[in-house]
Amino acid sequence: MPGTNLTREEARTRAALLHVESYDIELDLSSAREGGTFRSTTVVRFTATEPGASTFIDLVAPAVSEIVLNGRALPLENFADSRIALPELAAANELRVVADCAYTNTGEGLHRFVDPADGETYLYTQFEVPDARRVFANFEQPDLKAAFAFTVTAPAGWVVVSNSPTPEPTGDGDTRVWTFEPTPRMSTYITALVAGPYVGVFDAYENGAQRVPLGVYCRPSLREFLDADAIFAVTKQGFDYFQDKFDFAYPFAKYDQLFVPEFNAGAMENAGAVTLRDQYVFRSKVTDASYEMRAATILHELAHMWFGDLVTMEWWNDLWLNESFATFAEVVCQAEAPGSKWPHSWTTFANQMKTWAYRQDQLPSTHPIMAEINDLEDVQVNFDGITYAKGASVLKQLVAYVGQDAFFQGVRAYFKRHAWGNTRLTDLLGALEEASGRDLRTWSKAWLETAGINVLRPALEVSADGVIESFAVLQEAPALPAGARGEAVLRPHRIAIGLYELVDGKLERTERIELDVDGERTEVPQLTGRQRPAVLLLNDDDLSYAKVRLDADSLAVVTEHLGDFTDSLPRALCWASAWDMTRDGELATRDYLSLALAGLPRESDIGVVQSVHRQVKLALELYADPAWRESGLQRWAAASETALREAPAGSDHQLAWARALAGSARTDGQLALLAGLLDGSETIEGLAVDTELRWTLLGRLVATGRADEAAIDAELARDNTSSGQEHAATCRAARPTAEAKAEAWASVVESDTLTNYVQEAVIAGFQQADQRDLLAPYTEKYFASVKQVWETRSHEISQQIIGGLYPAFAVSQATLDATDAWLASAEPAPALRRQVVEARAGVERALKAQSADR
Repeated sequence: MPGTNLTREEARTRAALLHVESYDIELDLSSAREGGTFRSTTVVRFTATEPGASTFIDLVAPAVSEIVLNGRALPLENFADSRIALPELAAANELRVVADCAYTNTGEGLHRFVDPADGETYLYTQFEVPDARRVFANFEQPDLKAAFAFTVTAPAGWVVVSNSPTPEPTGDGDTRVWTFEPTPRMSTYITALVAGPYVGVFDAYENGAQRVPLGVYCRPSLREFLDADAIFAVTKQGFDYFQDKFDFAYPFAKYDQLFVPEFNAGAMENAGAVTLRDQYVFRSKVTDASYEMRAATILHELAHMWFGDLVTMEWWNDLWLNESFATFAEVVCQAEAPGSKWPHSWTTFANQMKTWAYRQDQLPSTHPIMAEINDLEDVQVNFDGITYAKGASVLKQLVAYVGQDAFFQGVRAYFKRHAWGNTRLTDLLGALEEASGRDLRTWSKAWLETAGINVLRPALEVSADGVIESFAVLQEAPALPAGARGEAVLRPHRIAIGLYELVDGKLERTERIELDVDGERTEVPQLTGRQRPAVLLLNDDDLSYAKVRLDADSLAVVTEHLGDFTDSLPRALCWASAWDMTRDGELATRDYLSLALAGLPRESDIGVVQSVHRQVKLALELYADPAWRESGLQRWAAASETALREAPAGSDHQLAWARALAGSARTDGQLALLAGLLDGSETIEGLAVDTELRWTLLGRLVATGRADEAAIDAELARDNTSSGQEHAATCRAARPTAEAKAEAWASVVESDTLTNYVQEAVIAGFQQADQRDLLAPYTEKYFASVKQVWETRSHEISQQIIGGLYPAFAVSQATLDATDAWLASAEPAPALRRQVVEARAGVERALKAQSADR
């Protein structure tokens, strides 16, 4: 968006000039119930290495009423394009800025939300990447750390939480004042403020003489669903594990976790005041996979207290390291912490995060893990599958390469050496080299400075009596997607090879060989001279990041027995390989469906089951031969109904199959079953048709024309909450009429009044795979509108629209041609171009997969 960018070179110049000491920030939120703007007063103290030089401070605000630098009033005209020019700096400086800042409904800056359940107003901040400047004037870059002291005026009866412990408020009448102690030195983007009539539950983490106060908060309308004990249990488990592995005590005064409404991400690592999306307060039955995901998020943010908050990246090019480390830490903690409920977390990682990484790494926008981040617009589109998932996968490979003990030894030295400071990747690699004795320069260049995925295949010769005569691992480096920068390269891989035999109908691992793979061909002499097993699985235990293919005999056994592996991880690896082959057009969608229908009844891991459900639906909607698609969807829906009826009563599998059927029901009988479950005339033993499942059932009935707007209104009357309003918005946009589509389109594209969550809900309802004819007119409208959307909306809002309304279901050469014509003529900004090119790649891949399914 114009006027709000910051380049790396500007940040580097400013960091060389300034040392920031402290901020005193006064925020007047007394009129928050009315919305509009709030008064923000900032006093910042900083030194300059070159007296007489000029710089700027960042601020996004409707108006500024006072700018005073070292006692001298500056012209208000110095505030322009989200910056305040600061001329003629002294050696020591004090700047005072008084501004009227705006509440938002986009999840950026200070988000304001009114809960329809109680009519009360709830606020929270979200500052990463560059949005602290929407709340107070500051030097918005991670390497200009400072101490922050917040003073907040807010309505009496409210709760106010920030990074420092919450003080007793003072004052009387309708407002109170909270004066917080200064924080330790930290970056602007991890400061935080949450205010409103939230309710809290409290505990403490105790370890010897250490005592850390813990708090969990949510809105009163969600309090009955807040399972604080379970949240505290995971949190304390993380404290134990991370303090042991990092050998560094938790660095902040307290640890609050605040479940807030309309949150764009999963959570945010504000120091000592983590914000999380309040969908993690489950108001209806969910499967264990949802609890595992919530626990992973809790541990991810807790790990950031050390890696990200205590020690912070110098610039956003190391965002990947920040997020990858926290992702790796969350998974290894779940896998290893004593008493963990999810010791199979590496299965979930392979099944979800790796799949995300492989998808992202095959887009034209793929990039090295160490991406070139030249400005803020670059980083805002880089919260992607490379930054999180591939980075964490490569960290897992690094741990295998140097050894886990040496890895954590290096991490401990890194925290002690750089506490409260800023670092680069080389600082961590240097610590790991010291701990392991390994030279990581070559490893880093191969893994972090190049893009793309390697493919590992077995090459073996077997005698007539089944003895392996030779075995090698072949490595390929497929060409990068058209438009991607760089060249494909071969890499060093530390992998395991698993040998599996059928024992009483189950596939059990009988031996494991670990080795280094390098170059195009790596011989494995350990396997020669022995009887070939039923299955040979490369990259067993998922140590490396690579596509894996099976030899023909192993593939035949896995196709028949995929659900019969005794351990969940090899099953997940084989599921992932099959899905990858389907996306690549190596396995026909109809064959993937057959594999899923054969393997799912024996798949015990509910996370894998739900992922395969999503992948089957996507494959049928996008990758199936259009002439066969309806037959495939009917087969899937019929199988879903059968599985629903046969699943154990009240089980996670039963709920998962109910949702699968609700997403695909198409025959009169199936839709009548959904309607009967909704109105109570049909029951399935053990299936709780609760609030969320009711909306799921209704959504399908509305999209197929079996329920009307009156039914939506009636359901909203039952559930007049923020979630209910979002579900109702989805249902209205899903109605199978031209009028409904036009109304939905106009509310998103032609108006900017929707909140971030309601807009997301409308987009979800608008895009229905079974309504391709209704969506056809919107391809042209999309390209006529998308540039203006980018130029006039905030980053979060525009990103939702650009990705969400792209004509993804119009799988045709005409869609590719229309996209190419727009790219050639519109002169889009790089970040906008990237998002459209990524969406185009989905249509291109779908066309290829459809050809393979004919």
